[in-house]
Amino acid sequence: MEQLFTAHIEKDSESGYYIGTIPNDPGAHTQAKTLDELSVRLKEVLELCFETMTEEEKKEIPSL
Repeated sequence: MEQLFTAHIEKDSESGYYIGTIPNDPGAHTQAKTLDELSVRLKEVLELCFETMTEEEKKEIPSL
């Protein structure tokens, strides 16, 4: 079953990097120079977060 997540994205005015966080998962955050690269990195970080979660923790993630 595919689950959808919302990402909060900001652009740092000094570095020009995009910073992405997923509010439903406090450990899911990353940065990248382009939005395309940020999208790939956010997917990767979510996969890594899920690998370390127990089944119970996964069930506790609120749906959006």
